[in-house]
Amino acid sequence: MKDKEEIDVLDELNKGACMGRDAIYFILEKVSDKELKKELERQGKKYKEILNKISKLYPEYSNKEPHETNTMNKVMTWYGIEMKTMMDDSTSKIAELLLQGTNMGIIEGRRLLNNNSTDKDIHSLLKEYVDMQEDAVEKLKQFL
Repeated sequence: MKDKEEIDVLDELNKGACMGRDAIYFILEKVSDKELKKELERQGKKYKEILNKISKLYPEYSNKEPHETNTMNKVMTWYGIEMKTMMDDSTSKIAELLLQGTNMGIIEGRRLLNNNSTDKDIHSLLKEYVDMQEDAVEKLKQFL
């Protein structure tokens, strides 16, 4: 069923964008480097743009809301960031953590692009998401 595939892809994309947005939100308070903070705010806006596009596209395939990351995943993300920055909250360490998460998002996004035959609007949104994350990786590397 084509619509089910489209919904599944949009749900996975929404979960990934929510996770990226949440991670940035959780880590921003730890960032002291003004340039890194500015970059993370830019990335946060891009995630919000992707999430808005998903919200506009989703009703074409379902009368429900897109799946988001659940509360437990949000808590685990926050806890992981807290634990990994407890002893080292340097700019380099923060960039490293964000790179690891962003790379996971790229992998999942590429997997979705390569293994689904979605319509052109969803494919285009997936491509935008992956391109945005690949751009973020390049920008984050300078803070290592």
